[in-house]
Amino acid sequence: MVTQCGLLTNKKGPVALKSISVSLSIREFVAGVSATLNYENEQKVPLEAFFVFPMDEDSAVYSFEALVDGKQIVAELQDRIKARENYETAISQGHQAFLLEEDMSSRDVFSCNVGNLQPGSKAALTLKYVQELSLEADGALRFVLPAVLNPRYQLSGSSQDSCLNKGPVVPLEDLPYTLSMVATINSQHSIEKVQSNCAFSPLQYLGDDKTSAQISLADGHKYDRDVELLIYYIKVHTPSVAVEMGMPDLGPDNLLGQPSAMVSFYPEITEDQPSTTCGEFIFLMDRSGSMETPMSGQGIAQQRIEAAKETLILLLKSLPIGCYFNIYGFGSTYEAFFEQSVKYSQQTMTEALERVRLMRADLGGTEILAPLQNIYRVPSISGHPLQLFVFTDGEVNDTYSVIKEVGMNKHKHRCFSFGIGEGASTSLIKGIAQASRGTAEFITGRERMQSKALRTLKNSLQPAVEDLSVSWDLPAGLSAKVLSPEQTIIFKGQRLIIYAQLSGVMPAAETTGHVCLKYAFHGKHCEDKVTFSLQPKTDANLTIHRLAAKAFIQSMDLGFMETPASYRKEVLNTSLETGVISSFTAFIAINKELNQPVQGPLSQMDIPRPVLLPRLRGGATHSRFLRLMCLPKKKVVAQCATMTYQPDGFSMPKSTSPGLAKATRGNAVIQLISLQNANGSWDPNEDLAKALDMSLEDMMAAQPSELVDSLGWATILAVIWLHTNAKDLKCEWNLLERKAVTWIRRSTGPVMPAIVKAAISFLKSPVDPAIFAI
Repeated sequence: MVTQCGLLTNKKGPVALKSISVSLSIREFVAGVSATLNYENEQKVPLEAFFVFPMDEDSAVYSFEALVDGKQIVAELQDRIKARENYETAISQGHQAFLLEEDMSSRDVFSCNVGNLQPGSKAALTLKYVQELSLEADGALRFVLPAVLNPRYQLSGSSQDSCLNKGPVVPLEDLPYTLSMVATINSQHSIEKVQSNCAFSPLQYLGDDKTSAQISLADGHKYDRDVELLIYYIKVHTPSVAVEMGMPDLGPDNLLGQPSAMVSFYPEITEDQPSTTCGEFIFLMDRSGSMETPMSGQGIAQQRIEAAKETLILLLKSLPIGCYFNIYGFGSTYEAFFEQSVKYSQQTMTEALERVRLMRADLGGTEILAPLQNIYRVPSISGHPLQLFVFTDGEVNDTYSVIKEVGMNKHKHRCFSFGIGEGASTSLIKGIAQASRGTAEFITGRERMQSKALRTLKNSLQPAVEDLSVSWDLPAGLSAKVLSPEQTIIFKGQRLIIYAQLSGVMPAAETTGHVCLKYAFHGKHCEDKVTFSLQPKTDANLTIHRLAAKAFIQSMDLGFMETPASYRKEVLNTSLETGVISSFTAFIAINKELNQPVQGPLSQMDIPRPVLLPRLRGGATHSRFLRLMCLPKKKVVAQCATMTYQPDGFSMPKSTSPGLAKATRGNAVIQLISLQNANGSWDPNEDLAKALDMSLEDMMAAQPSELVDSLGWATILAVIWLHTNAKDLKCEWNLLERKAVTWIRRSTGPVMPAIVKAAISFLKSPVDPAIFAI
């Protein structure tokens, strides 16, 4: 069995990990998770097993315990180095020991060691964590249980201490352990519906008011995707404050000793016409070999690189006249379309589109740091703030170095990041966005990359909520210390969450406090104020305290190697006193009652994990593909040149599936949009007529030539076609349609209503002329 760099294993025989069972409890917009790893040693000798698994980087892991042959052993959180030494000592002395720690290179990967598991013994290892649920554009709250951990590219000369370099991977069909999950949802607001990308039992309401419900993952999950739930409440966008009782016995100096508050705000942001001239937009696109993988393992799916190319076309067409732009592709090397950002015009847009169409996932591994450093070295363009859009499947192992680089340059840009496909690194994608006051998006399953990218571009062109400040109005003797990292900007549809520790004497019953969010929007000063009860509620899991601790730790913890010395002690102390794991701590449990000397060396077993593999042809093998992840840069590029993949694109089978229908319609939209000029107009030609499904002769014969020229007529027809045939994809073409309507108004003047009426009649369209704001 080859274990280095996650190569495929063909070793047969029993695997110690038998199943993973998850209990999920969602209350409002916070999730509590209890995950149990069930082991059994079927060998005839003592066993040491090693398992690597993914976690969301925002997870606050606060508990780890083992149940071995009926005996419970509660783990202790210790200094990481000390925990490792204690683990090795315990194993050498014949004790059973269990170790849980974060990866050295990334906060979204954990490893678990099971040491000295005796023949025939069973062990159930349970870890518990809490996390906030992200808010989607449509108001859904999103929970993701990571199930896919793809091999990550190994940089030349990088640390070999990462657990990502260890353990075999196997094709999905050969995975030897199962996954089960039961989810309970509670909310003061009624639960409207729950959706998932996986097969689940029907939603079962636990009361007539629909404030509590339960749902279970169907048997047979294949680990081909992360398990995702979208929870829709009847009402979710309301400011709120929750106060949680601490553990007074720990004293006021301990973060867990005092009550903690969790405040959520939803600033009202109206939508304006986007800026028409300002901005430098750089699109950094992953072109590593892994981008040949399908967007989803669910039936027929578009390749990641093809979805990326479509997305770039939409972005290029949606840019405002007068801005500057450039496109970088990166893998083991990187290349830019232009030596430096160029002004957006018909010529530069056309040149960029031709290069986008020729793009392939042919640049080897995933080295994102070098192109970022090159982008930051280029002088800024006066009057055009830099907006950086990063698209990657996140399969890198130098996460902390990348986040640090982005953070060092936060004063000169904002970074909007997109995690593509199952298994994208939440640590990388969220980390670079948070470090630069941007936003992070994840595209999985049958979600369209195009929709999320264009919505983000739209936000980047809108005025944002800025100059945020929070003030507290509390009774005398009581004060609030904010634990969350400072947030200076919010975009439309975002939620602001603040954690604070309340210090002093808690007042008598029925006393209230006030918290006020002040901010600037569009030059106006606004404020949101919330009144809340100062009577803390008890929670055995100290959920708010754990989340507050996680937020505080994340603001300083840049990994074991990258965290500045001035922060290390505070991160370590906060982690130890709150029980929330960090880069500098690890959980260790030792069963000292087992004193049987180990006879000979322990049998070593690395638990295999699943991997999503690209479809290869031409004699290429998956083992060879994965081996490239470990080669130095030059060798990767050379090797990739000899590998070939399945042809780009997929033939669409005949089906009435809504997902396939939407994909087909999306292709038609791309065909039409690719013909649009930089100024927003469409040329009247055979290609446009074909996209509109008509002949050029019929199209031009219907033109009211006394009112409009052929260019204006073609543009109005294209806009009406979009509204008629692709309304559900409006978020993808909204910006370029605005550009087109602006051009039409300038070109046609007061006769526009008559032209629009003629066009609607010709197309037999039901659209309202008001779409042109007549």
